[in-house]
Order: sequence, then C-alpha cells, then structure tokens
Amino acid sequence: MSERRNLRISERKKPKQARSSELVFAILEAATQVLAQEGATRFTTARVAERAGVSIGSLYQYFPNKAAILFRLQSEEWQRTGGLLGDILRDRTRSARQRLHDLTLAFLQSECEEAAMRTALNDAAPLYRDAPEVQQARATGEHIVSEFLREVLPKLPEDARERAADVLNSTLGNVGKQFSETPRSSEEIQAYAADMAAMFCAWIREKGGNLQ
Repeated sequence: MSERRNLRISERKKPKQARSSELVFAILEAATQVLAQEGATRFTTARVAERAGVSIGSLYQYFPNKAAILFRLQSEEWQRTGGLLGDILRDRTRSARQRLHDLTLAFLQSECEEAAMRTALNDAAPLYRDAPEVQQARATGEHIVSEFLREVLPKLPEDARERAADVLNSTLGNVGKQFSETPRSSEEIQAYAADMAAMFCAWIREKGGNLQ
C-alpha cells in the first residue's frame, strides 16, 4: 500500500444534497469493486476515482484518504451485521435458545456470502484499526450481545457479563472468519450453526442462564 498511513478516517464533510449523495454513493460502489477485484494491497484513491468516473479532487472533498473510504465500507458492514443480530436477539416472541440458533445461523450465512469482501477488509484493517472511530463503530454490535446476556443471565455480575459478551462476540467473529475461508454448502452452514448454538447454550446454562 503506497499511500502513507494516516489515522484521520472521518469523512471531510457529509453530503447534504441529492447530487452530493449520489457522488458519495458512486465512490463507495467503486471502492467496493476495486477492493473486491484488486485486493487491499492495490487499493488506492486514484483507482477508486477512476472507477467511479470522478476527479480525485471530488473524492477528496468527502474522504481525506483511502483509510477513510475503507473505514466507511467496514463500518457499513458492521452496521448491517449489527442490525441483523439486533433484530434476532431482541425478538422475544422466540425463546432465547431459538434466538441463539438463529443468530449463529444468520451470522455464518452472512460471513460465507460476503467472504471475499470481508477478507479484503480484514487485510485493509491496519490502515484504520487504531483510529478512535473504530471502537465506537464496533460498540453497537457488542452492546446488542451484552443486552441479550443481561436478559438470560440477570444474576451474573456486570463485569462477568461483559466478559461473557466479549467471549461470545470473539468466538462468533473468529470462527465465522475461519469457517468462511472455505466454500460451504447450505447443509454445512446449518449443521455448523446448530453445533455452535448448542455450545453457546450449554455455556450459558453452566453460568446459570435461563434460555426459555
């Protein structure tokens, strides 16, 4: 990656008009294509601008560097995943056990469907992972799991519950990444999700959790 690392990853300005929003959308669409086709090591603002059909100056009006573009792509992926997990875990019409199974299945399916893009984003992470905005962006998904564990483990001390949330989040993320590195059939994904969910349920019960 030839561009000098710069921890400024906040966008320069937010688009306020439809035309500006369309420009930012075009830049992000082009960035997605360049990242998927070229990989993180060949990802540059010049290539993104060329693919989007805009001047490099227009791109820099909104994104100060390639780290800002990559962080925007990553944060949008975190938001999509967080929204998906939130919809599942907050649906109290289903048992906690069923929600854990649905959560694990949806997460693994998502990881496998977007494996190539996520691998490229992981490769690009050193460009922006130390920026303070990263922790803020990731906090939403972590809060969702903490909220669920507060429901099923109400007697667990807060520090132990936060640690449990970190374990669950880390396990999902690391296993999902490794699992999705190999093409998987629908049957494989469902079987793996069932086993993982059973493991999570047993772990929560051991801590005195209620999964009804």
